[in-house]
Amino acid sequence: MKSTCCHRHDLALTRREALLKSGGGLGAMALAWLLDRDGALAAAASAGSPSTGINPLAPKQPHFSPKAKCVISLFMQGGPSQMDTFDPKPELTKLDGKPLPASFKSEDLKLQFMSAAGATLMGSPFPFKKHGQSGLEISDLFPNLSRFADELAVIRSCYHESFIHGPALSLMHSGNLLLGHPSVGSWVVSGLGCESDSLPAFMVMTDGVIRGSSSAYSSGFLPAVYQGTLIRTEGAAIQNLAPPPQITPPQQRTLIDQIGKWNQSHLASREDDTNLAARIANYELAFRMQAAAPDLIDVSQEPKAILEAYGTDKEPTARFGRMCLLARRMVERGVRFVELYGNDWDGHGDCPGNHKGNADKTDKPIAALLADLDERGLLDSTLVLWSGEFGRTPIMQGNKGRDHNPYGFTAWLAGGGVQGGKAIGATDEFGFRAVDDKVHVHDLHATMLTLLGLDHEKLTYLFEGRMRRLTDVGGQNDLAERLVKS
Repeated sequence: MKSTCCHRHDLALTRREALLKSGGGLGAMALAWLLDRDGALAAAASAGSPSTGINPLAPKQPHFSPKAKCVISLFMQGGPSQMDTFDPKPELTKLDGKPLPASFKSEDLKLQFMSAAGATLMGSPFPFKKHGQSGLEISDLFPNLSRFADELAVIRSCYHESFIHGPALSLMHSGNLLLGHPSVGSWVVSGLGCESDSLPAFMVMTDGVIRGSSSAYSSGFLPAVYQGTLIRTEGAAIQNLAPPPQITPPQQRTLIDQIGKWNQSHLASREDDTNLAARIANYELAFRMQAAAPDLIDVSQEPKAILEAYGTDKEPTARFGRMCLLARRMVERGVRFVELYGNDWDGHGDCPGNHKGNADKTDKPIAALLADLDERGLLDSTLVLWSGEFGRTPIMQGNKGRDHNPYGFTAWLAGGGVQGGKAIGATDEFGFRAVDDKVHVHDLHATMLTLLGLDHEKLTYLFEGRMRRLTDVGGQNDLAERLVKS
């Protein structure tokens, strides 16, 4: 029987054909690289899957024209008191030391450590004053930040469903009470990618311990490549940044290339392993970071006036001031999402003393951050968010303490196309409940995504048979229309 197989010489090409086909292939490779670089192929790629040949962190087109390109989240962990910071309550001050009126319906207010029924009202010891052309009222806790009153859009009517730190932190970061869901930073990066190919897209810093640890910046069920990168604020900011001195750059490049080939081969039969996919991408990112990261974290090259403005030269502002300065340097270099944690506003005992100490650490650095972003033309493209996981009660706990209160609390936004100098929503006369223009955490997340050019209902991911999103089945973005500059 005659064989139907082709012999090797039957596949031979002429030199002209070989040059034509190989030349065309090089052109296609170049085009693919350019499209990848511009993010044009990212939407078609399998997110977080280096086996596709597409960088999952490449810049991506938003759903519509954005007001902001990046985010700096200033998270005041522990729960700042709204009536001591940005929500003045003259009636509460007037009734300081008196019992909560019987007419105030408190039976439906569950608190962490006390009952609202029959409790004593506690006014704020910090006077509020009007600031800026807008006359926005801000507590004396923030003498430096008050200078930027006309840049702040204060939302006084935030609320959600949990009075316990863990679930409340989860709600504020992932829109869900349960662990295992992606953080807001991971959602943003999955939707927009990163403008830097030599730094992580999502970076996190803290001046203390983060409650819930990495769950606050986890990628959850999204591909692991979108998780946050924790940068240390004491000692070496990034461990093992420099390669061993005996390994030359060409040797390291050869080593990484070979490891990449082995990992890609391993991934070929495990394409749903996003941890492995992220590890492959991180080898390459780590190699590029060796050149970019030392420049990022070396704040000594900043002018003395800048270092002093952020308060990096003295206590109590040195640590948080350095974090704020690094945040500016990060967004300046294309990092998409930066979160800074300020600890610890959990004022169960001596709430005024607790808040005074925390404000002293953060007020000057945050004011310097806003001024610096504005001076460099970055504030309009950078959305700055200040919040905690909940607020605090207008009734006294123990000796001048305040308990947890998720029924009405404050957050503020600045930059990112936001019109400042305004207060949105209101709590009741004591500051217990949000009553006007109520803003649930899902509404806040929808607003953030809208300002970034992302439709919160379209930013989805299939997990366990359902299309998931940051705002779950809620979220209204009409607040964004009221926030943006006309």
